[in-house]
Amino acid sequence: MERLPTVFIDRDGTINIESGYINHPVNFRLYPFAAQAIRILNEHGIQVVVVTNQAGVGRGYFDENHVNMLHTLMKEKLKSQGAHIDALYYCPHHSSSKDPKYSAECDCRKPSPGMVNKALAELPVDRERMFVIGDRKGDMKLAENTGACGIMVRTGYGEGELIKEKNIPAEVITDNLLTAVYEVLSRIEQD
Repeated sequence: MERLPTVFIDRDGTINIESGYINHPVNFRLYPFAAQAIRILNEHGIQVVVVTNQAGVGRGYFDENHVNMLHTLMKEKLKSQGAHIDALYYCPHHSSSKDPKYSAECDCRKPSPGMVNKALAELPVDRERMFVIGDRKGDMKLAENTGACGIMVRTGYGEGELIKEKNIPAEVITDNLLTAVYEVLSRIEQD
């Protein structure tokens, strides 16, 4: 089986506008460049995998059905603009949860590598050409923990984290998902 270059993309603040815990579909809005960015990856044969912490489930703000509904909405919005996601993984856990199902120690909450490891087991990922794009230090730690190239975007929490945090292990810092995709393409073409 041919192994494909793969981009792991954070959801909130990277694909969609950061709105805190999104408890209603009306608050779920894609960045205007998100579909174009993902479509470019699709056109270049690069797998797109969304990896997102959804602690709102563990904290009791909403249930997993709500998260799945938002993901269906996201896929529909992307599809309407000619883009698609190859796989999506989310972590519903949080240590503060009162529900033992969600408070247990997990290996999937970023920056732990569980979601990427699951993708490695299920998808034809080229480990030498893996990228993580996100707006948080945790996303960049995920890249570091999995041997991927970490690309930090300034959207969402990105700009604030870059000001606040001193040791963000990003290989690249860029404006948004679209400029991050151009960085991915230039690095793949160099190989």
